[in-house]
Amino acid sequence: MEVFSLTRTLVDIESITGNEERVGEYLLSLLGELVRQYDGHVETMEVEPRRHNVFACFGEPVVTLSTHLDTVPPFFPAREDEAFIWGRGACDVKGIIAAMLCAAEQLLAGGTRNFGLLFVVGEEKNSAGAYHAATTPRGSRFIINGEPTENKLALGSKGALRYELKASGRMAHSAYPELGESAINKLLDALARIRAIELPVHPVLGASTLNIGLLSGGRAPNVIPDAAEAALMFRLVDDPAPLRADVAAAAAGLADAHEILCIPALHMGALAGFETTVVAYTTDIPAFQGAWGKPYLMGPGTIHVAHTSEERVPKTQLLEAVTIYQTMVKRLLTA
Repeated sequence: MEVFSLTRTLVDIESITGNEERVGEYLLSLLGELVRQYDGHVETMEVEPRRHNVFACFGEPVVTLSTHLDTVPPFFPAREDEAFIWGRGACDVKGIIAAMLCAAEQLLAGGTRNFGLLFVVGEEKNSAGAYHAATTPRGSRFIINGEPTENKLALGSKGALRYELKASGRMAHSAYPELGESAINKLLDALARIRAIELPVHPVLGASTLNIGLLSGGRAPNVIPDAAEAALMFRLVDDPAPLRADVAAAAAGLADAHEILCIPALHMGALAGFETTVVAYTTDIPAFQGAWGKPYLMGPGTIHVAHTSEERVPKTQLLEAVTIYQTMVKRLLTA
């Protein structure tokens, strides 16, 4: 396998969340060749109809290389220049898949065994594949999860706490506001209180942040609005309990605060000799629930261009990642 051409081939197989079947079948064929050549095992794990995780192992899988199969929309095909491979999923996550496959092939050619590869569906939406994999562990003691970290070993990742705020009012003619009750005003007051919450700062993960991502409400400019809502997300760095209490207090009497999602902040494994970082995004690691072993997080590319029209991965980092994944697997096999 050659990491540049493999990355381009994978990018050109559209796999927006829910449509991972074709890329899964392609990986199944590649892994099947490795299994036949190096006496391994490969299987699919059905998450739901036409959506499968793909798992391969060679010997007893002490270490598992893992990442996801899906990308965000919209799809656009691969192109290549001297420094980068471009396209949807180039860094999140097709280049990482390619680097893991090339690392596996080179490990096997050098006689290394007792590791696995696990590719899961649905990370970009709800981690359905990782949650399913958590119910079907294969004995792995360490999992190396691939996300864009610029080939630095992530010591931690921020969590996520997502809310929907809904305010209710009473409609009236806008010329007589005293006859109504503005749901938008109530929502804005609740959001102002929430924005005033003092967010925690962690010595490793840094500052917690808030994004108010969606606002909607009202019926017309000349109608006092009877309903309004907002969607917001905190990036967690610590125990979410105090923040939950602060949000409830800020919204009290103005809006109903509904918690939609909570993913805890994570602290992950370190290895001597690796450059380290901390990431603000969430991954599949919480969904694995420890069932696939102690987590490590590393991959080529930067998250700053993932999910954008400028998505790309540096060729130098792809080559580095192939070597780094091999080093990590060998190190963890002797841990």
